[in-house]
Amino acid sequence: MAVLIAALLLTGCAMPEVRGLLFGGKEEEKKEEEAELPAEELPQIVLDLPEPEPEPVPLEEPEEEEEPENLFEGYLLSENDVSENGVYCKSVEEPGRVRILFAGDINFDKHYANMNALAQRGGQIDGALSPDLIRLLNDADICMINNEFPYSDRGTPTPGKKFTFRADPETVGFLHDMGADIVSLANNHAYDHGPDALLDTLDILEEAGIPYVGAGRNIEEAKKPVYFIAGGMKIGFVAATQIERSQPPDTKEATDTDPGVLRTLDPSKFLEVIREAEENADFVIAYVHWGSEGTNQYEASQRDLANAYAEAGADLIIGDHPHVLQGFDYAGSVPVMYSLGNFWFNSKTIDTCAVEAVLSGGELESLRFCPCLQKGCFTTLYLEGEGEYARILDAERSYSTAAVSIDDQGYVTKAQ
Repeated sequence: MAVLIAALLLTGCAMPEVRGLLFGGKEEEKKEEEAELPAEELPQIVLDLPEPEPEPVPLEEPEEEEEPENLFEGYLLSENDVSENGVYCKSVEEPGRVRILFAGDINFDKHYANMNALAQRGGQIDGALSPDLIRLLNDADICMINNEFPYSDRGTPTPGKKFTFRADPETVGFLHDMGADIVSLANNHAYDHGPDALLDTLDILEEAGIPYVGAGRNIEEAKKPVYFIAGGMKIGFVAATQIERSQPPDTKEATDTDPGVLRTLDPSKFLEVIREAEENADFVIAYVHWGSEGTNQYEASQRDLANAYAEAGADLIIGDHPHVLQGFDYAGSVPVMYSLGNFWFNSKTIDTCAVEAVLSGGELESLRFCPCLQKGCFTTLYLEGEGEYARILDAERSYSTAAVSIDDQGYVTKAQ
């Protein structure tokens, strides 16, 4: 019997009643007693365990705002800005400042003396311009030149016109060699070989990556400003031609359906363009073809147009067409350079120039006249103290009004 009981205990198979018989029912009595006690008097088990350390709460990283892909110097550009809105981005040499260089008339027609001379000198741009001048043009952040001819192998010369120009399409590469970033087509020779040659010109310039103003496939395109975002500024360029002044002109104005130039003999359309550019840019440059050839004195009609352009919102007015230098003046507070003269155009010996404008904070910081000479189908830049520098500078002073001061470095300011 003792052996059986031990076996039951060892295997854990003894029923509670058996355990009660064996141990006198003490376990069952204890459970009943505990069950009758209030909850607060039940025996408490206290474990002396260390307090658990709180799990660290991960810090939320601030979400980085994604910069728009087409943000350039604070201006948000859409995919269509270049193709439809004519906006170009340009890096600058010095942050916050933009150096813009202007030069006058060029001609790449191989039937004229300057291109023949260039071919004899090796056919490179150093056969046309002095090293200092090439450097000046290419060092500018933006360089603008008057493109006084079409690029094409199509079309026929305008009947009865004394001089008609047309350049081989491959000569567009000279613009890059000259450092040109934008050209004006608002002149009296862009249409010399008719609408087909002008259309070719637009295509060729676009393929070469050279923006143009003052002409187009229709009037809306001819009126469209070009904008450069550079140095933290948005700079607008617009152009129009007052020439020819006889009616009807040989150089056709663009229409709703036909290619041509933008004219400003009646300035109403061009004033609309200037106002549009003024609304969309920090600084507006009006580049205009006007005046009479061969005279250093500008006309009352040029002065009247300049005043109208300034009132419409132009911040700087640059002129060409006379093929010789004309002076500086001010339309209110707006500087006007009436004629840049020929730049590299023919075989004549003629004083010419480059004009450098420096912009900062949307304002004109400085304006400088840089004396040059076209001679023997070659254009030379003169630095202070060199060659013809002082003579050309004095001549430019004589062409300018008393409202203008030009110092010995060529800097142009409003006279006190």
